[in-house]
Amino acid sequence: MGQRIIFQRQPRIVAVSTIAGTKECEGIVGRYVETALADDMFGESTYEKAECKMLSHVIDGAITNAHLDRGEVDLIISGDLLNQIISASFAARDFSVPFLGVYGACSTMAESLALAAAFVDGGYFRHVVAATGSHFASAERQYRYPLELGCTRPPQSQWTVTGAGASLVAGEGDGIRITSATLGKVVDYGITDVNNMGAAMAPAAADTILTHFRETGEEPDAYDLIVTGDLGALGSRILKDLTWEKGLDIGENHIDCGEIVYNVLEDEFQGGSGAGCSAIVLNSYLHAKMMAGEFHRILFLATGALLSTVSSGQGESIPCIAHAVTLEK
Repeated sequence: MGQRIIFQRQPRIVAVSTIAGTKECEGIVGRYVETALADDMFGESTYEKAECKMLSHVIDGAITNAHLDRGEVDLIISGDLLNQIISASFAARDFSVPFLGVYGACSTMAESLALAAAFVDGGYFRHVVAATGSHFASAERQYRYPLELGCTRPPQSQWTVTGAGASLVAGEGDGIRITSATLGKVVDYGITDVNNMGAAMAPAAADTILTHFRETGEEPDAYDLIVTGDLGALGSRILKDLTWEKGLDIGENHIDCGEIVYNVLEDEFQGGSGAGCSAIVLNSYLHAKMMAGEFHRILFLATGALLSTVSSGQGESIPCIAHAVTLEK
Protein backbone atom coordinates (compact mmCIF):
# COMPACT_ATOMS: atom_id res chain seq x y z
CA MET A 1 0.00 0.00 0.00
CA GLY A 2 1.24 3.46 -0.88
CA GLN A 3 0.17 6.95 0.11
CA ARG A 4 -2.21 7.45 -2.82
CA ILE A 5 -5.98 6.92 -2.79
CA ILE A 6 -7.79 6.44 -6.11
CA PHE A 7 -11.44 7.49 -6.02
CA GLN A 8 -13.36 5.01 -8.16
CA ARG A 9 -16.59 7.03 -8.28
CA GLN A 10 -14.73 10.29 -8.88
CA PRO A 11 -16.63 12.65 -6.57
CA ARG A 12 -16.86 16.16 -7.86
CA ILE A 13 -16.80 19.72 -6.60
CA VAL A 14 -20.26 20.93 -7.61
CA ALA A 15 -20.19 24.33 -5.93
CA VAL A 16 -17.71 26.69 -4.27
CA SER A 17 -17.76 29.89 -2.26
CA THR A 18 -15.05 32.37 -1.31
CA ILE A 19 -14.62 35.55 0.70
CA ALA A 20 -11.47 37.65 0.97
CA GLY A 21 -10.17 40.85 2.53
CA THR A 22 -9.47 44.16 0.87
CA LYS A 23 -5.75 43.48 0.39
CA GLU A 24 -6.37 40.03 -1.12
CA CYS A 25 -8.87 41.38 -3.61
CA GLU A 26 -6.34 43.80 -5.10
CA GLY A 27 -4.42 40.95 -6.81
CA ILE A 28 -5.25 38.80 -9.81
CA VAL A 29 -7.13 36.29 -7.65
CA GLY A 30 -9.38 39.01 -6.24
CA ARG A 31 -11.41 39.41 -9.41
CA TYR A 32 -12.58 35.78 -9.05
CA VAL A 33 -13.49 35.98 -5.35
CA GLU A 34 -17.22 35.75 -4.73
CA THR A 35 -17.45 38.16 -1.78
CA ALA A 36 -14.98 41.01 -1.35
CA LEU A 37 -14.85 42.54 2.11
CA ALA A 38 -14.94 46.30 2.42
CA ASP A 39 -13.82 45.98 6.03
CA ASP A 40 -11.56 43.20 7.33
CA MET A 41 -13.49 43.26 10.63
CA PHE A 42 -16.58 42.03 8.70
CA GLY A 43 -18.79 43.99 11.10
CA GLU A 44 -17.48 42.12 14.15
CA SER A 45 -15.77 43.39 17.31
CA THR A 46 -12.67 41.17 17.08
CA TYR A 47 -10.55 39.64 14.33
CA GLU A 48 -11.28 36.15 15.64
CA LYS A 49 -15.02 36.68 15.39
CA ALA A 50 -14.54 38.04 11.88
CA GLU A 51 -12.61 34.90 10.90
CA CYS A 52 -15.38 32.68 12.24
CA LYS A 53 -18.02 34.71 10.39
CA MET A 54 -16.08 34.39 7.13
CA LEU A 55 -15.99 30.62 7.49
CA SER A 56 -19.73 30.44 8.17
CA HIS A 57 -20.31 32.70 5.17
CA VAL A 58 -18.51 30.45 2.67
CA ILE A 59 -19.97 27.22 4.06
CA ASP A 60 -23.44 28.70 3.65
CA GLY A 61 -22.45 30.09 0.25
CA ALA A 62 -21.29 26.73 -1.08
CA ILE A 63 -24.53 25.11 0.05
CA THR A 64 -26.58 27.86 -1.57
CA ASN A 65 -24.57 27.75 -4.79
CA ALA A 66 -25.19 24.00 -4.99
CA HIS A 67 -28.93 24.75 -4.76
CA LEU A 68 -29.22 22.69 -1.59
CA ASP A 69 -30.79 23.27 1.78
CA ARG A 70 -28.71 22.92 4.92
CA GLY A 71 -30.63 19.78 5.78
CA GLU A 72 -29.34 18.12 2.60
CA VAL A 73 -25.71 18.45 3.70
CA ASP A 74 -24.48 15.30 5.42
CA LEU A 75 -21.14 16.49 6.80
CA ILE A 76 -18.93 19.55 7.21
CA ILE A 77 -15.16 19.05 7.37
CA SER A 78 -13.30 22.16 8.36
CA GLY A 79 -10.37 23.57 10.29
CA ASP A 80 -8.41 26.77 10.80
CA LEU A 81 -5.33 28.20 12.51
CA LEU A 82 -6.79 29.45 15.78
CA ASN A 83 -6.48 27.72 19.14
CA GLN A 84 -8.29 24.37 19.04
CA ILE A 85 -9.73 25.27 15.58
CA ILE A 86 -12.30 27.54 17.21
CA SER A 87 -13.31 29.30 13.98
CA ALA A 88 -14.37 26.00 12.39
CA SER A 89 -16.06 24.67 15.52
CA PHE A 90 -17.92 27.89 16.23
CA ALA A 91 -18.98 28.16 12.58
CA ALA A 92 -20.28 24.58 12.62
CA ARG A 93 -22.61 25.30 15.53
CA ASP A 94 -24.69 27.49 13.17
CA PHE A 95 -25.53 24.61 10.84
CA SER A 96 -26.80 21.62 12.86
CA VAL A 97 -24.87 19.33 10.50
CA PRO A 98 -22.41 16.56 11.52
CA PHE A 99 -18.96 18.09 11.81
CA LEU A 100 -15.37 16.84 11.65
CA GLY A 101 -12.77 19.33 12.78
CA VAL A 102 -9.34 18.85 11.21
CA TYR A 103 -6.04 20.60 11.75
CA GLY A 104 -3.47 20.67 9.01
CA ALA A 105 -2.48 24.33 9.37
CA CYS A 106 -2.23 25.77 5.85
CA SER A 107 -2.70 22.29 4.31
CA THR A 108 -6.26 22.10 5.67
CA MET A 109 -7.99 22.80 2.33
CA ALA A 110 -6.34 19.80 0.68
CA GLU A 111 -6.82 17.62 3.75
CA SER A 112 -10.52 18.42 4.12
CA LEU A 113 -11.08 18.01 0.36
CA ALA A 114 -9.40 14.59 0.34
CA LEU A 115 -11.48 13.45 3.33
CA ALA A 116 -14.69 14.78 1.78
CA ALA A 117 -13.95 12.88 -1.45
CA ALA A 118 -13.24 9.69 0.51
CA PHE A 119 -16.55 9.87 2.39
CA VAL A 120 -18.51 10.50 -0.81
CA ASP A 121 -16.57 7.95 -2.84
CA GLY A 122 -17.20 5.30 -0.19
CA GLY A 123 -20.93 5.94 -0.38
CA TYR A 124 -21.18 7.09 3.21
CA PHE A 125 -22.46 10.60 2.44
CA ARG A 126 -24.02 12.37 -0.54
CA HIS A 127 -22.99 15.97 0.11
CA VAL A 128 -19.95 17.08 2.11
CA VAL A 129 -18.59 20.59 2.58
CA ALA A 130 -14.81 21.04 2.86
CA ALA A 131 -13.77 24.47 4.11
CA THR A 132 -11.10 26.52 5.82
CA GLY A 133 -10.01 30.09 6.33
CA SER A 134 -7.62 32.46 8.08
CA HIS A 135 -7.27 36.10 9.07
CA PHE A 136 -4.07 38.12 8.97
CA ALA A 137 -4.62 39.91 12.26
CA SER A 138 -5.70 36.89 14.31
CA ALA A 139 -2.82 34.75 13.02
CA GLU A 140 -0.23 37.46 13.63
CA ARG A 141 -1.04 37.87 17.30
CA GLN A 142 -1.32 34.14 17.87
CA TYR A 143 1.89 33.05 16.15
CA ARG A 144 4.07 36.19 16.20
CA TYR A 145 3.34 39.61 17.69
CA PRO A 146 0.25 41.76 18.30
CA LEU A 147 -0.15 44.28 15.50
CA GLU A 148 -0.10 47.10 18.02
CA LEU A 149 3.61 46.50 18.64
CA GLY A 150 4.41 47.58 15.07
CA CYS A 151 7.21 45.03 14.68
CA THR A 152 9.29 45.15 11.51
CA ARG A 153 8.59 42.24 9.21
CA PRO A 154 11.72 40.36 8.06
CA PRO A 155 12.26 39.87 4.29
CA GLN A 156 11.66 36.09 4.47
CA SER A 157 8.18 36.53 5.95
CA GLN A 158 4.82 35.96 4.27
CA TRP A 159 1.52 37.74 4.74
CA THR A 160 -1.29 35.65 6.23
CA VAL A 161 -4.29 35.79 3.91
CA THR A 162 -7.57 37.15 5.21
CA GLY A 163 -10.09 34.91 3.50
CA ALA A 164 -12.01 31.66 3.49
CA GLY A 165 -13.06 29.11 0.90
CA ALA A 166 -15.44 26.17 0.74
CA SER A 167 -16.07 23.32 -1.71
CA LEU A 168 -19.25 21.28 -1.80
CA VAL A 169 -18.36 17.71 -2.81
CA ALA A 170 -21.04 15.39 -4.21
CA GLY A 171 -21.21 12.01 -5.89
CA GLU A 172 -22.89 13.32 -9.02
CA GLY A 173 -23.52 16.53 -10.91
CA ASP A 174 -21.56 18.86 -13.14
CA GLY A 175 -18.27 19.93 -11.65
CA ILE A 176 -14.58 19.27 -11.16
CA ARG A 177 -13.81 15.60 -10.56
CA ILE A 178 -11.57 14.57 -7.65
CA THR A 179 -9.84 11.49 -9.01
CA SER A 180 -7.16 10.78 -6.40
CA ALA A 181 -5.39 12.04 -3.29
CA THR A 182 -1.83 11.54 -2.09
CA LEU A 183 -1.56 11.90 1.67
CA GLY A 184 1.65 13.40 2.99
CA LYS A 185 4.02 12.53 5.80
CA VAL A 186 5.30 14.89 8.47
CA VAL A 187 8.69 16.22 7.35
CA ASP A 188 11.02 18.33 9.49
CA TYR A 189 14.30 19.79 8.18
CA GLY A 190 15.07 21.58 11.43
CA ILE A 191 13.87 25.09 10.50
CA THR A 192 13.12 27.11 13.66
CA ASP A 193 12.43 30.56 12.17
CA VAL A 194 8.66 31.15 12.53
CA ASN A 195 8.88 33.87 9.88
CA ASN A 196 10.35 31.53 7.28
CA MET A 197 7.39 29.29 6.49
CA GLY A 198 8.39 28.74 2.86
CA ALA A 199 11.71 27.14 3.74
CA ALA A 200 10.08 25.03 6.45
CA MET A 201 7.28 23.69 4.24
CA ALA A 202 9.12 23.18 0.94
CA PRO A 203 10.67 19.79 1.94
CA ALA A 204 7.23 18.42 2.87
CA ALA A 205 5.85 19.60 -0.48
CA ALA A 206 8.77 17.97 -2.29
CA ASP A 207 8.27 14.69 -0.41
CA THR A 208 4.57 14.46 -1.35
CA ILE A 209 5.15 15.50 -4.98
CA LEU A 210 7.95 12.96 -5.42
CA THR A 211 5.79 10.27 -3.81
CA HIS A 212 2.83 11.14 -6.04
CA PHE A 213 4.81 10.89 -9.27
CA ARG A 214 6.60 7.75 -8.13
CA GLU A 215 3.32 6.00 -7.33
CA THR A 216 1.50 7.20 -10.46
CA GLY A 217 4.39 6.73 -12.88
CA GLU A 218 3.41 10.03 -14.49
CA GLU A 219 5.55 12.97 -15.55
CA PRO A 220 4.87 16.59 -14.53
CA ASP A 221 3.58 17.43 -18.02
CA ALA A 222 0.58 15.17 -17.32
CA TYR A 223 -0.84 18.20 -15.50
CA ASP A 224 -1.69 21.65 -16.75
CA LEU A 225 -0.63 22.97 -13.36
CA ILE A 226 1.09 21.68 -10.24
CA VAL A 227 -0.23 24.06 -7.60
CA THR A 228 1.31 24.33 -4.16
CA GLY A 229 -0.19 26.29 -1.32
CA ASP A 230 1.59 28.93 0.71
CA LEU A 231 5.25 28.34 -0.04
CA GLY A 232 5.67 31.88 -1.30
CA ALA A 233 8.46 33.02 -3.60
CA LEU A 234 11.37 31.64 -1.57
CA GLY A 235 9.68 28.33 -0.70
CA SER A 236 8.65 27.83 -4.31
CA ARG A 237 12.26 28.15 -5.48
CA ILE A 238 13.42 25.74 -2.78
CA LEU A 239 10.76 23.22 -3.81
CA LYS A 240 11.83 23.29 -7.46
CA ASP A 241 15.45 22.80 -6.43
CA LEU A 242 14.58 19.86 -4.15
CA THR A 243 12.53 18.04 -6.80
CA TRP A 244 15.08 18.79 -9.55
CA GLU A 245 17.80 17.21 -7.41
CA LYS A 246 15.72 14.02 -7.37
CA GLY A 247 15.31 14.04 -11.16
CA LEU A 248 11.85 15.64 -11.33
CA ASP A 249 11.59 19.00 -13.09
CA ILE A 250 8.35 20.80 -12.19
CA GLY A 251 9.55 24.24 -13.23
CA GLU A 252 7.46 24.46 -16.40
CA ASN A 253 4.00 24.13 -14.85
CA HIS A 254 4.37 24.86 -11.15
CA ILE A 255 2.66 27.83 -9.50
CA ASP A 256 2.23 28.66 -5.81
CA CYS A 257 -0.91 30.14 -4.27
CA GLY A 258 1.20 32.31 -1.99
CA GLU A 259 3.01 33.81 -4.96
CA ILE A 260 -0.03 34.66 -7.06
CA VAL A 261 -2.51 35.80 -4.40
CA TYR A 262 -0.76 39.17 -4.00
CA ASN A 263 1.35 39.14 -7.19
CA VAL A 264 4.26 39.30 -4.72
CA LEU A 265 4.10 43.06 -4.47
CA GLU A 266 6.94 44.88 -2.76
CA ASP A 267 5.40 45.06 0.72
CA GLU A 268 4.35 41.41 0.77
CA PHE A 269 7.94 40.14 0.52
CA GLN A 270 7.48 36.40 -0.14
CA GLY A 271 3.71 36.46 -0.81
CA GLY A 272 0.77 34.95 1.02
CA SER A 273 0.29 32.16 3.55
CA GLY A 274 -2.41 30.96 5.95
CA ALA A 275 -5.13 28.36 5.59
CA GLY A 276 -7.22 30.82 3.62
CA CYS A 277 -4.53 31.30 0.97
CA SER A 278 -4.90 28.04 -0.97
CA ALA A 279 -8.61 27.96 -0.07
CA ILE A 280 -9.47 31.16 -1.90
CA VAL A 281 -7.14 30.46 -4.84
CA LEU A 282 -8.64 26.99 -5.37
CA ASN A 283 -12.26 27.98 -4.91
CA SER A 284 -12.12 31.15 -6.98
CA TYR A 285 -9.31 31.45 -9.54
CA LEU A 286 -8.54 27.77 -10.19
CA HIS A 287 -12.20 26.71 -10.09
CA ALA A 288 -13.19 29.42 -12.58
CA LYS A 289 -10.34 28.54 -14.94
CA MET A 290 -11.18 24.82 -14.86
CA MET A 291 -14.89 25.37 -15.37
CA ALA A 292 -14.07 27.61 -18.34
CA GLY A 293 -11.96 24.84 -19.86
CA GLU A 294 -8.65 26.70 -19.59
CA PHE A 295 -7.20 24.01 -17.30
CA HIS A 296 -8.18 20.35 -17.53
CA ARG A 297 -5.98 18.62 -14.97
CA ILE A 298 -4.43 20.10 -11.83
CA LEU A 299 -2.42 18.63 -8.98
CA PHE A 300 -3.46 20.74 -6.00
CA LEU A 301 -1.08 20.43 -3.08
CA ALA A 302 -1.57 22.52 0.05
CA THR A 303 1.24 22.71 2.61
CA GLY A 304 1.07 23.22 6.36
CA ALA A 305 3.52 24.18 9.12
CA LEU A 306 2.47 22.23 12.23
CA LEU A 307 3.91 24.56 14.83
CA SER A 308 2.42 26.31 17.83
CA THR A 309 3.52 29.05 20.19
CA VAL A 310 4.14 26.36 22.79
CA SER A 311 6.47 24.32 20.55
CA SER A 312 8.29 27.42 19.30
CA GLY A 313 8.69 28.70 22.86
CA GLN A 314 10.31 25.41 23.82
CA GLY A 315 12.85 25.66 21.00
CA GLU A 316 11.28 23.03 18.77
CA SER A 317 11.75 23.06 15.02
CA ILE A 318 8.79 23.26 12.62
CA PRO A 319 7.33 19.93 11.40
CA CYS A 320 5.42 20.31 8.15
CA ILE A 321 3.07 18.35 5.92
CA ALA A 322 1.60 18.48 2.41
CA HIS A 323 -1.40 16.69 0.90
CA ALA A 324 -2.12 16.45 -2.82
CA VAL A 325 -5.45 16.15 -4.62
CA THR A 326 -5.83 15.47 -8.35
CA LEU A 327 -8.54 17.57 -9.99
CA GLU A 328 -9.88 16.96 -13.51
CA LYS A 329 -12.50 18.60 -15.73
